[in-house]
Amino acid sequence: MSKSFRLGLFIIVTLAIFGFGVFWIGSKQFLFQSTYRLQAEFQNVAGLMDGAVVRVGGIHEGTVKRIDLPPRPDQKVRVVMDLRSNTRAVVKKDSMAAIKSEGLVGDKYVEISFGSNDSPTVNNGDIVQSEPPLDVADLVKKANQLLDSAGGAMEEMGAAVSNLKAISSKINRGSGSVGALVNDRTLYNNVTAGVTAFQEDMEALKHNFLLRGFFKKRGYESEADLTKDAIEKLPTASPAKRFTYDAEKLFDKPDTAKLKKAKALNAAGRYLETAPFGLAVVAVSSDMKGDADKDRALTQARAMVIRDYLVENFKLDDAKVKTIGLGKSPDVDEGSRVDLIVYGPAVTPSRSVGQANRPAGPKSNQHD
Repeated sequence: MSKSFRLGLFIIVTLAIFGFGVFWIGSKQFLFQSTYRLQAEFQNVAGLMDGAVVRVGGIHEGTVKRIDLPPRPDQKVRVVMDLRSNTRAVVKKDSMAAIKSEGLVGDKYVEISFGSNDSPTVNNGDIVQSEPPLDVADLVKKANQLLDSAGGAMEEMGAAVSNLKAISSKINRGSGSVGALVNDRTLYNNVTAGVTAFQEDMEALKHNFLLRGFFKKRGYESEADLTKDAIEKLPTASPAKRFTYDAEKLFDKPDTAKLKKAKALNAAGRYLETAPFGLAVVAVSSDMKGDADKDRALTQARAMVIRDYLVENFKLDDAKVKTIGLGKSPDVDEGSRVDLIVYGPAVTPSRSVGQANRPAGPKSNQHD
């Protein structure tokens, strides 16, 4: 192989490589394709360089031709871009240019968003809108600020925990009012005694003439009155006579034991005056609505008031007339029901629930 041939072959290969490089670079820079020019202005290009990639919808469709500094400080940096002509179908006047990076520290590129269908097509040399780039330095600065804030919060939390430990230690040592109350049994007993005395004083106030009317509106003066003539349960024997009343018609209001139509009980009272009997029980029950404890107390009070009316207005042996408040009962459809159950002479009264604590003194009047 002669020197001339080898030299000619070298020149041909070199020219082929050079031509390939020219066409390859030209394709990357879109030198041999139809293009148009767009511009965008930024306050800071965040490291964007000439020749950077321009993407439309994530596809490489152009390059950054040049980056021009503003002639005055109050103006922005201008980025001049060349894009393939076929992108005009999606790049419109309301498209947005943004500087982004490959990862956090990768190469910078320009991303142009799609425009809306109703927006006009861009012309050669138009300026599109832009959004400020995300600067890694700003991210690091904000992260540092967040870490500083978190550190301050942890210090404050540590101080609060220390204060709680100090307070807990004082309580354990008996320091202060709370510590004395927790650790000093004598002080605890004194406080308990004070509370008990206050409860007793409040009970005494119930009988004060200033407050007596409040309780009388409900038909009784104290809870002890409710069970002084009460029995624990009804006898199992069959009754000789039964009188049944709608409690809502007898009493003034649904939540009180003050009689409104006491004369409705007169027939039962006359029967007890004339017929021999061993035991008569005033039994009051309520429906399944409301609070169970309140309903039991209300039925006991109503039974007591009816008994007092019969005993005071008719000639009968009051030792044979008892009460029972049944509270909630599934047999009552609505409201409250009163039953006066009369048993024959063979049935005698059992010991009353409140007989052991029955107060001495005259009977209270419960007239309608």
